[in-house]
Amino acid sequence: MTDQTPQPDPTHAATPDPTAQLRGPLRRTLAGLWAERTVRAFWPAWSLGLFTAAALGFGVQDLLPPLVATALFAGLLLATLVAVVLGLWRFTPPRRGDALQRLDMSLPGRPLSALADSQALGADDPAATAVWRAHLRRMTVHLLGARPVPGDLQLARHDRFALRYVALTAFALSLLFGQPARMAEVTEIAQLPGRAEAVALGPSWEAWAQPPAYTGRPSLYLNEVERSALQLPEGTRITVRFYGQPGVMSVVESVSDRTEPDTQEMAQDFEITSSGRISVRGPAGRDWEIAMLVDQPPEVELDGGMQREAGGLMRQDFQARDDYGVESGAARITLDLDAVDRRHGLAADPDPREPLELDLPMPASGGRTDFTESLFGDLSQHPWANLPVQVAMSVTDARGQTGEAEPRQTVLPGRRFFDPMAAAVVELRRDILWSTENARRADALMRAIAHRPDDAFRSDRAIPRFRSAQALLRTSLEQGFDDDRREALARELWDLAILLEEGELADARERLERAQQRLDEAMRSGADEAEISELMDELREALRDYMRELARQPRERGDPPPDGEQMELSQDQLQELIDRIEELMQEGRMDEAAELMAQLNALLENLEIVEGDGQGGDGNALLEGLGDTLRDQQDLSDDTFREFQEQFDQGGPGGDPQGAPDPGEDAQPGPGDLADRQQALRDMLRDQQLQPMPGDGTPEGDAALESLEDAQRAMEQAEEALRDGDTAGALDSQADALEALREAMRNMNEALAQDQRDRAEDGTETAESGDADGRDPLGRSTGGDLGTDDDMVPGEETRRRAEELLQELRRRSAELDRPDAELDYLRRLLDRF
Repeated sequence: MTDQTPQPDPTHAATPDPTAQLRGPLRRTLAGLWAERTVRAFWPAWSLGLFTAAALGFGVQDLLPPLVATALFAGLLLATLVAVVLGLWRFTPPRRGDALQRLDMSLPGRPLSALADSQALGADDPAATAVWRAHLRRMTVHLLGARPVPGDLQLARHDRFALRYVALTAFALSLLFGQPARMAEVTEIAQLPGRAEAVALGPSWEAWAQPPAYTGRPSLYLNEVERSALQLPEGTRITVRFYGQPGVMSVVESVSDRTEPDTQEMAQDFEITSSGRISVRGPAGRDWEIAMLVDQPPEVELDGGMQREAGGLMRQDFQARDDYGVESGAARITLDLDAVDRRHGLAADPDPREPLELDLPMPASGGRTDFTESLFGDLSQHPWANLPVQVAMSVTDARGQTGEAEPRQTVLPGRRFFDPMAAAVVELRRDILWSTENARRADALMRAIAHRPDDAFRSDRAIPRFRSAQALLRTSLEQGFDDDRREALARELWDLAILLEEGELADARERLERAQQRLDEAMRSGADEAEISELMDELREALRDYMRELARQPRERGDPPPDGEQMELSQDQLQELIDRIEELMQEGRMDEAAELMAQLNALLENLEIVEGDGQGGDGNALLEGLGDTLRDQQDLSDDTFREFQEQFDQGGPGGDPQGAPDPGEDAQPGPGDLADRQQALRDMLRDQQLQPMPGDGTPEGDAALESLEDAQRAMEQAEEALRDGDTAGALDSQADALEALREAMRNMNEALAQDQRDRAEDGTETAESGDADGRDPLGRSTGGDLGTDDDMVPGEETRRRAEELLQELRRRSAELDRPDAELDYLRRLLDRF
């Protein structure tokens, strides 16, 4: 290629020499040509080189047999060398003329070529010469705008599979995540003739240190560890592998408890049990001083004493710690017989009973090296409840080491009963479980109670339950007192005590009196703070129900109270009085609390019942009837759930519901009894549907009627499921019936409220009932409102019981030792509600 630099020409006398302006662009364009041709010629060579370096950095040579690794890297080096030779053969050094040509082609009109041309025609014509010179000046101006042309480094046409990018990515990853220092090993293989063969066939070794997984420490490739002193956790496994002729290399160590090991074995594994030394003897051998990091046993300690939570739930706080983390733990509860008051039923020697073993809860998230948790358990039904016990806790780490806390003496928390008869029944139950020798003594006591049962029991339902338990005790005494009969009797007595303690009082006044009596008994017996709080909550709920009923009932017009004044008392004032009673009890001022309790009783007894004017009509009566149906359906659902639970306790729900009767069947209703109750509720709801419906013809009234029909169908399905023994299906249908009843009552309330608004607009609403100011003894309006101020859907009692049921479902679903079918059903219930 000829040099295209413009040369001086006679015709160019007036044209400036452009060479000075082209030096910079021309030099950079030439450099771009060098880069372009170099990349195109040698990209295969440097791609192979990057592949080789990446393989070495990732330690591919360690994964392959020495001979294969040597052959592989020799092949890669040879391929790289061939690529370099081919690149030199293809490479053509660029010259100055090539740069001028590329620069010229990048300019408009190719001014370099134009300036190198000569005028062919009209050299003697002044006009033609002037035109030619003007053309040259124009080209010179174009040339002054010359810019360097970069080299074309795109290799897509030559590297269709982008292998160069793959090689570059692998090399970059090896620098980030591999071992870049090992890239130099390829030079060691090629240093001397025969070196690769020596590495492949000569004696060599590899060693690894793998700490236990629970320590979280990484494994070490000892060939690359330059330090001669190492700190390794106890239990670290050392693996040594020898290659080459047997007997040339060996390992000597003093860190394990191996007895007479063959130190020249080609593969050796041992575990670090003490500090010491590891030596690899032979060519390129190494020595390490090992300092063992001792795995300390875990520790646990009780944080305070056992506490009684609401409902008799036991709570014990504890702290645990370990250097790598606690894996599990257990609490062991044993009877402290020396501290038991050996009187009455406890005077007999107790039957042998295994200690209580409870698994300690572990943190669900976070570390387990140092944590504080609380152990919960409902041990109210255990024979040792409310008796002295000793509590010992132990925890275990991943290595199997155990740490124990010092046993602590305490009283095992359990539910306390404040009804005298309920407390007596629970004591009889405890005595029977304490020793079978107490069975005849318990039978004599139950005979004495059964002599005049009406004086002993407040609830009529408690008497047949008591007689059923008494019959079961007699049968056990006659046929033998085995464990199954004793546990069945214990369940019967426990259910009877719960019935006596809580009762099923429909009358609000009776329930309020019952709550007051239980609280008064708790004050005299020195109940703890959790029990006081629970009883106060019960009193508040009973008081709310009583005040609600008091406002709804009509008052007979007649003589005023003895003092001639009507007594008015707001719910806020009652609430303040109850709060003050609770505060005094928590402070231990029981005498003052008892005095305020007497004042509360006097106030409630003197409250008057205010009469309404009947404007509520049949709508309010129907609402009250539906409220009763809703409560009865909730009670039935609770009993069905208990029946479902007892099926699992007796071995699963697949049992025959028509099997042989148990002596306690009279006390615990079976599926047939539950089905009869469900049928009675369905008939009651059908009769209520025949009454005049408020808001008939309105959207609210139609919605209420539709919800009642849905409840009717759900009750019918529940009845069929109960008769078929499908308790789980019955619970689902009963839940649908409850929801439909609540929806019907909501719609009915809306219909009544709309009716009241319509009456007010028509001017038909009067306020003639009640006192002149239209207020009842509690200071609330009694102007004949068609609606009700009560939050009937759902009531406070219903919400409380629903909350208790939900908490019970959650507790039982967390007990993983229950049958899978029961756990699945409990979780479906939680998903539903």
